[in-house]
Amino acid sequence: MIFAVILAGGTGSRMGSTDMPKQFLEIKGKPILNHTLEKFLPNPAFEKIIVLSPRAWLGHTKEIIRKYTGMSDRIAVIEGGKTRNETIMNAIAYIDEHYTLDDDTVIVTHDSVRPFVTHRIIEENIKTALSCGACDTVIPATDTIVEGNNDKITAIPDRRLMYQGQTPQSFKAKLLRDTYMSLSDEEKEILTDAAKILVMKGMDVKLVQGETFNIKITYPYDLRIARSLLEDEDAR
Repeated sequence: MIFAVILAGGTGSRMGSTDMPKQFLEIKGKPILNHTLEKFLPNPAFEKIIVLSPRAWLGHTKEIIRKYTGMSDRIAVIEGGKTRNETIMNAIAYIDEHYTLDDDTVIVTHDSVRPFVTHRIIEENIKTALSCGACDTVIPATDTIVEGNNDKITAIPDRRLMYQGQTPQSFKAKLLRDTYMSLSDEEKEILTDAAKILVMKGMDVKLVQGETFNIKITYPYDLRIARSLLEDEDAR
């Protein structure tokens, strides 16, 4: 079985002066989270779309899904964890409790604040995770990447080998969970995302080509870009 895991557990501290997490901010008449959900709901491959929310916002999350999207029986809203990876583990635990978690169970994990993901990206994530076990959505780096320590450059990697990570990141769920559980506390502390769980253990994570417009809405400036992109979608 295949599950979408929508990561809405963040508090959006980088968005600045706002009284709610960024996934609940409205653009074009509805919350960002709902725009994102609408990219996953039409895909019949998903057994369930699992939305993970901060505990204090669980009721609000259910309410905006009911109001703007319709609380389909294909959507489950559950509590996220303290970190991104703990949140993903909560989703896997939900699958294990309510369904059969086997070696071929796939999760497609996606940022709730990336509402411009395409059907093509989602389909390629599913296909690649099923065949290879894990994949990450990326776009080639266009700027030179500089590695630094304090106030000086320590390395300038070959830009041809550099990519900018996006989401979805998709995995065989049992493989991801078992590998995560095998990590030491020290290894877990340096994790930046889920793909690194497998990379740290020498496992292959395949690349899926993303899109430059598959942006993550993080800062106030991103809201302006998102509004323009939505207007462009409406015009097509």
